[in-house]
Amino acid sequence: MYKTFQYRLYPTKSQLRKLEETLESCRWVYNETLALRKNNWEEDGEETSLYDTSYHLTSWKEHNEFLYNVYANVLQNVQQRVDLAFKAFFRRVKSGEEPGYPRFKNKNRYDSFTFPKNVGFKIKSTICFSKKSGLKRVLSVSKIGDLKIKLHRRLEGQIKTLTIRKTSTGKWFASFSCELDSPLVVRPINNSIGIDLGLTTFATFSDGSSIPRQRFFKTYEKRLANASRKREALPKGSKRRNKARLVESKIHEKTANIRRNFVCKEALLLVQQYDLICFEDLNLTQMQDTNKKAIKKGIADVAWNQFIRFTQYKAENAGKRVVLVDPKNTTRECSRCGLIVPKELSERTHSCSCGLILDRDHNAAINILRRGLASFDRKV
Repeated sequence: MYKTFQYRLYPTKSQLRKLEETLESCRWVYNETLALRKNNWEEDGEETSLYDTSYHLTSWKEHNEFLYNVYANVLQNVQQRVDLAFKAFFRRVKSGEEPGYPRFKNKNRYDSFTFPKNVGFKIKSTICFSKKSGLKRVLSVSKIGDLKIKLHRRLEGQIKTLTIRKTSTGKWFASFSCELDSPLVVRPINNSIGIDLGLTTFATFSDGSSIPRQRFFKTYEKRLANASRKREALPKGSKRRNKARLVESKIHEKTANIRRNFVCKEALLLVQQYDLICFEDLNLTQMQDTNKKAIKKGIADVAWNQFIRFTQYKAENAGKRVVLVDPKNTTRECSRCGLIVPKELSERTHSCSCGLILDRDHNAAINILRRGLASFDRKV
């Protein structure tokens, strides 16, 4: 089992310059590798393998000395990213999806580099002689130096990779992908819950309780609109426009952080209380394919997918289970007799001929729980 640990970095001015140069060098290699594979196919009809691009990397280094300032494995990983992008492209072509040919990256679209093996970096202790003197933990990175890191929680397992990422607001983070050695103990199922996610109420449980919806985007919508108008009014490429873009990015970041914090806490409470958690297997892309702007905005704001994903990995760490069930007719099917009762979106009450009358979301949550228990029994 793999788990990722993310920590904030606080580079000095000289380290910041080296990080930016490393990022730019990686972007250059990415674009050159993509151009090489694209040109070979268009001119000669030949596919270029990852091995072939690695051969060209050596010659690029001979003519571009700035590439020597980047750890070798990092540049190799950049070419692996291009290779994965082409594999994903061909997979989408075969499956009939919208292909999405790999794109060249401009400065704002390339924001991370990776040490693919547990080499080129290490966490070590160093003596600090500042106001708060004593031993400090730093992340020592090849070609960059000792970066100040905020280790707010303990690393677990064996470190496999390190990814250093820059956010749109200029913050830097280190993400360690670790392999956990000890297998997790799967707990017996003593209690279970079905959850219906919605726009009126964030989540309705099969026991009748619910989580109120939080309108994260609406809170900062006016501030974001003002920041966007100011940015658009300024000339492109100017320093004032870049500053305005930074203000806009910070509002987006704050909204995302508040949403993430809410979802993370609610997912943790769920995992602490229940051994089996049942959700609908929702196709959010298809649900957002509507002409109703309010619905599209609402689905993006409530972060259903993030909530399910957080619950899944927290449950896995705790030895508990999450089941995704078929969402077809969970709202229309009567949870008592199984009769299909058609409803408009505006109808918030389920009323069946068998005499069952209750909130439509509560009815759906009961159906989700029943389907989740049935599918889990089949797996066992």
